[in-house]
Amino acid sequence: MKKYIWIVIVLAVGFLAGWLVFSGSSDRHSHEAEHTHEKNTEQIWTCSMHPQIRMDKPGKCPLCAMDLIPLKTGGDSGGGDEAVDPNAIQMSAQAVALANIQTTAISRANPVKQIKLYGTIQTDERLSQSQTAHVGGRIEKLLVNFTGERVRAGQPIATVYSPELLSAQQELLEALKMAETQPALVAAAREKLRLWKFSEEQIARMESSGAASSTVDISATVSGIVVGKRVNQGDYVSAGSVLFDIADLSRVWAMFDAYEADLPFLKVGDRVDFTLQAVPGKTFSGRIAFIDPILNPTTRTAKVRVETANPGMELKPEMYANATVDASLKQFADEIVIPRSAVLWTGRRSIVYVRQPDVETPAFLLREVELGPSLGDSYVVLSGVNEGDQIVTNGAFTIDASAQLEGRRSMMNEEVSHPTTGHEGHNMSGGSTGTNLPATTSGHAMLGVQGLCDMCRTRIEKTALSVNGVTSATWDKATGQLHLNFDPSRTSLDAIGKALAAAGHDNTLHRAPDAVYNALPGCCKYRG
Repeated sequence: MKKYIWIVIVLAVGFLAGWLVFSGSSDRHSHEAEHTHEKNTEQIWTCSMHPQIRMDKPGKCPLCAMDLIPLKTGGDSGGGDEAVDPNAIQMSAQAVALANIQTTAISRANPVKQIKLYGTIQTDERLSQSQTAHVGGRIEKLLVNFTGERVRAGQPIATVYSPELLSAQQELLEALKMAETQPALVAAAREKLRLWKFSEEQIARMESSGAASSTVDISATVSGIVVGKRVNQGDYVSAGSVLFDIADLSRVWAMFDAYEADLPFLKVGDRVDFTLQAVPGKTFSGRIAFIDPILNPTTRTAKVRVETANPGMELKPEMYANATVDASLKQFADEIVIPRSAVLWTGRRSIVYVRQPDVETPAFLLREVELGPSLGDSYVVLSGVNEGDQIVTNGAFTIDASAQLEGRRSMMNEEVSHPTTGHEGHNMSGGSTGTNLPATTSGHAMLGVQGLCDMCRTRIEKTALSVNGVTSATWDKATGQLHLNFDPSRTSLDAIGKALAAAGHDNTLHRAPDAVYNALPGCCKYRG
């Protein structure tokens, strides 16, 4: 009897132990499955330049401080029945929101290119006169004593003692004694005095008095401002010597520098609105009267002359002026215009991302586009997109970085490439290889460049972009740092630094020649 009792007890203990073991295993498997599902649906964030970085939330890369981009998407896939293009980059709605990706429906427009010009106010050369001495002699008295004095036409400006003029007057007085027998001699003597700017009134007064004067007054021929004083009292001058330079400032020229890339969009007759640092809050206007046909080989600019009235004398020579020209591009009328922020450049190609229509889950397709002229904050597009497309205007680089990490067609890969394996990491030239990242030839660097104003920013960025292989250049005026993206196989940071120095801007690699620096406008003189 005791034997059977022990058998029952052993069986009961065995059943109880088996139930406990299998029940714990089932719970553990259930928990592990739940944890695995949660992990699989978690959004992974990585760095496009350092793919070894893996984060569970957006932020900055701890190595280069670039914005992290989503590597995988999960959660709301939107269902499996959607006809998503196999070449599209698909992201969850949560990832789109966190990456701040924005799209805009594009349309056709009549493009207007806004061109910014910088220059100075100058005197109208046609209204400037040199006041000369019409007889030789000694300056007995200066009636205009300093630069900047206003004079009017006919006003005496100097008195000159002239022995030659005294002799000519005495000749006339002697000829008058023989007027009846030698009338031609009297006429010749009078004409000689007229050529020396003697008026008929002066000649008549001298003949009636019978006395010759040893001095003569020189009068201003034009009204204006004395901009140059060439003589002092007591100086000896010859006939034709310049005494004063007088400029009429009732009309002035605004002389602007236009870069060669902007010249095709400027023409004589275009209206120009400009402002002056010295007269804030007021806008002046005029029309282009002349465009210099020859470029300055150092600054790569041509002079653009705008003529404007100056009735209140507010416009003074050498004042700095900033101008804006709205140039209508009639040859590109009714073309598609897209924001500048939508375009990614590779040096050879320009691409945009377009959201695939009729799918619930956000999916984006790469499109190569042919760009027309730049309009400042936008571009004319000649081909590659259609009216009504939802184009990505913010976050295009994030989408492209995801494409690179997945080995898909992107701005750096013309064809779909397979992801490399290994852990080479990020090299100093800017190329990146590593897990889930195709090898590229892109370079990113920062270069310290000296400058002061917006004109400097335009010159620095355009000079950098003119170097073959540079795809983007942005100069921060506050920090003096130039952010560059370039192809290291086509150019180098040293070559970019040389180009900037040749344009007049010292940088951390090269110093600008003094002759080039001295030719910069006054507002750009950054050296102490």
